[in-house]
Amino acid sequence: MLRSLSVGFETLRANPLRTILSTLGIVIGVAALVSVLSVGDGMERLARREIGGTTDLQRIAIATRLVRIVDGTPFPLEKPARFADADATSLQEALGDSVKVNLMVTGFAIVTSSRDTAQHATQVQGMMQPDQMMNDSLLLAGRFFNAAEGASGALVVTINHRLAADFSAGGQPKDAIGDTLFFQGKPRVVIGVLRATENDRARRAIMPSRAVAGAVAVGQAERPPQLLVTSPSIEAVAPTRARVERWAAARFGEEWKDRLGIVSDESRLEQAKKALRIFKLFMGALMSISLIVGGIGIMNVLLSSVIERTREIGIRKATGAAQRDILWQFLSESVVITGVGSLIGLLLGVTAAFAITAIMRNVANAAIQAWLSASTVLVAIGASVVVGVAFGLYPAMRAAKLAPIDAIHHE
Repeated sequence: MLRSLSVGFETLRANPLRTILSTLGIVIGVAALVSVLSVGDGMERLARREIGGTTDLQRIAIATRLVRIVDGTPFPLEKPARFADADATSLQEALGDSVKVNLMVTGFAIVTSSRDTAQHATQVQGMMQPDQMMNDSLLLAGRFFNAAEGASGALVVTINHRLAADFSAGGQPKDAIGDTLFFQGKPRVVIGVLRATENDRARRAIMPSRAVAGAVAVGQAERPPQLLVTSPSIEAVAPTRARVERWAAARFGEEWKDRLGIVSDESRLEQAKKALRIFKLFMGALMSISLIVGGIGIMNVLLSSVIERTREIGIRKATGAAQRDILWQFLSESVVITGVGSLIGLLLGVTAAFAITAIMRNVANAAIQAWLSASTVLVAIGASVVVGVAFGLYPAMRAAKLAPIDAIHHE
């Protein structure tokens, strides 16, 4: 085998122009495949980031039930569960640091200001810690509360554009930052104002969950707190939900299903995962055509080499070379061509991918970065080797099956 490999290398060195031209097809094919897959990986990461930051697909909501249904008739529960910080802490410990657990408290309040006598009904949303959807792109000015303020229950609030406009007294809504608003008579300092949206009709306010106590009306409009679990990826939602159910059974007993409701959007999750798979398969299949074209070029070169070296093959077989030795010789040439071509193509493809994403960032203002994953490297190198073996096998078998006498007499 080593002798056959050595002969194969010598042959490639003896015909540098032919070797370079046959390698060029693989270089172009692998470069195209790697660049497209790297850009595709970057687009997939951007899509996943957008899904996690702007949708609730990775979120699992755990709400307490206030009634139970018997024969189609709702009956109020005598002692409904009521979540507190301790429940969120317990669930966080059960799920681990990769999963985010948040406690959400919602209610309604009459909001007033020391500047005028106007009163406005406002939905108040309290969270134990900042949610991943609370990003700077939503803000007109200011900020959301931070983790330290959430833990201490700081008396701060971020309000939406509608509520800020109501108390701006003819000025700009962003000027509300620093003002003090009274929620059910309890003062809260405005630290941020949200951007206006098309459906910005309701008045909303966001504050730490510990700051909600006393700042919302108690009674019919009061809603029980709920837990929000955010999985690290869309693929992790199903196993995360299973772990949440095990935690609920351990904490609330066998009748936890009658006391709690666990909700996640399974159908939309499947659609998102399917779309990501189809996108990547399509891009990979599209660029595999380039590799096939390169493989055909290798087969053409090796077939020509077999015809030109028929006499050499006959002499080798007459002096004791077996069929497998000739087979290994030509297969080694094919694999060397594809191996070297794949490495050069890998470097060119990565360079092209980063250049393409840089252009996309400047032109489309999209926060996309090329990403070279281990799977892309393995697919590129593996595909090139498979192409080399597949398209080099027929010329190698044809050379190995030549009769020594006929080969020696070949002109």
